[in-house]
Amino acid sequence: MDVTSLLVQLVSGAVGGNIAGAAMKKLSLGTVGNSIVGILGGGLGGQILAMLGMGAGGDGAMDAGSILSSVAGGGVGGAVLLAVVGAIKGAMAKKPA
Repeated sequence: MDVTSLLVQLVSGAVGGNIAGAAMKKLSLGTVGNSIVGILGGGLGGQILAMLGMGAGGDGAMDAGSILSSVAGGGVGGAVLLAVVGAIKGAMAKKPA
C-alpha cells in the first residue's frame, strides 16, 4: 500500500464518520470527534480490505479501481467505527436504574 491510497482512506474515513454522525444524531461525537474516529476507522477499513486482497494493488498503481476501493473502504470503515464508538459512549452515559 502506498501513501496516496492511505491518504485517500483517511480522508474518506473522516468524511464517512461525519456523514454517519449527521445521519445518526444520537451516535454523533461532534464534528471533531466524528472526524477523528472516522480517520481511525478509515485507516482500519482500508487495511482490512488490503489484507483481504480487495484494497489498492501492491504494485503501487493508483487506477480507478484502487481509488474507488480506497474511498469505499475508508468511508465505510469510518462510518462503522463511529457507530461502534457512539454506541459505546451512549451506553456508558446511561445511568443505572
